[in-house]
Amino acid sequence: MEDFWWIWIAAGLGLAILEVIVPGFLFAGFAVGAVITGGLVWIGLPSTEWIVDSLVLSLLLFAVISVIAWLVMRAVLGVRQGQMKRIDHDINED
Repeated sequence: MEDFWWIWIAAGLGLAILEVIVPGFLFAGFAVGAVITGGLVWIGLPSTEWIVDSLVLSLLLFAVISVIAWLVMRAVLGVRQGQMKRIDHDINED
């Protein structure tokens, strides 16, 4: 299971590419979560052995990191409070 760090990294890169295609921060958090999980598996520190040993725990770590990354990116890059998109002209009026 230690040799599967590259699958996490490849999945993260694939999700990042998908994020470029699909607008709206849908896959960005998942991409960051996958890359960080892959990095933790690749580094292989003694305190991170539990990530490699259990698929369920590695998926749980991936989910937690993804949610945290999504929330941070949404707070930093998302719509600010008080901002809203206002449309003054309907495309069907012409």
